[in-house]
Amino acid sequence: MPAISPNKPYRVGRSPTGLGLFATKPIKKGTKIIRYFGPLLDSKKKKDDAIENKYLFELTNRWTIDGSVRENIARYINHACKPNAESDVRPRKRKVFIRAIKNIEPGDEINYDYGTDYFKAYLKPIGCKCVACEKKRKKKRAEARAEKLRLKAKEKAKAERKALKEAEKRKAKAARARKAKEKAAQKLNGKANGAGLNGHSLNGHAGKTARSGISTGPGPTRARDISASA
Repeated sequence: MPAISPNKPYRVGRSPTGLGLFATKPIKKGTKIIRYFGPLLDSKKKKDDAIENKYLFELTNRWTIDGSVRENIARYINHACKPNAESDVRPRKRKVFIRAIKNIEPGDEINYDYGTDYFKAYLKPIGCKCVACEKKRKKKRAEARAEKLRLKAKEKAKAERKALKEAEKRKAKAARARKAKEKAAQKLNGKANGAGLNGHSLNGHAGKTARSGISTGPGPTRARDISASA
């Protein structure tokens, strides 16, 4: 890494995206932090126009700064969708400065928005790794997990309701079967009782008939005996 004067309020260090520029001293909002510099490329020259790298900073349709040189410490500043600094472009002077748009505390990573074109060309295909985007991804992952758990709980509740319904159906079916069995038993008992009552009535009638024959038998006999004696 390039040497940086201890008087400068920043240092190069490790960040989630590789290397980054970090504040070593408090930087107030509006402070010009560092200049973004490098050879000027003229788009009208085929040689210059053919140069391609991730550190090209376009000033105008014609002039572009090639910030890939090692001395350009500003090239270590990473992109952020919600940055604490911005690029202050001065086309006439062909210069670019990075200026704080928020108060930056020691230890904070310095970042600025690279712009829509750069984002689409280099960051979107691999996914932006700035703090704001990481928070969004974490939030989405948390929401996805919550939704998954919600659906799982919903399915579990549905299964429990189904099981309860099936249990109630089985219970009702068993109750109907028990009731039908009891009704059949009652009907069978009723027929048996009816048959018993009919047998008792016939036996009683026969007895009365027999007793009636016995009582009337001697009468005529006695009468015949009386007339004979006379």
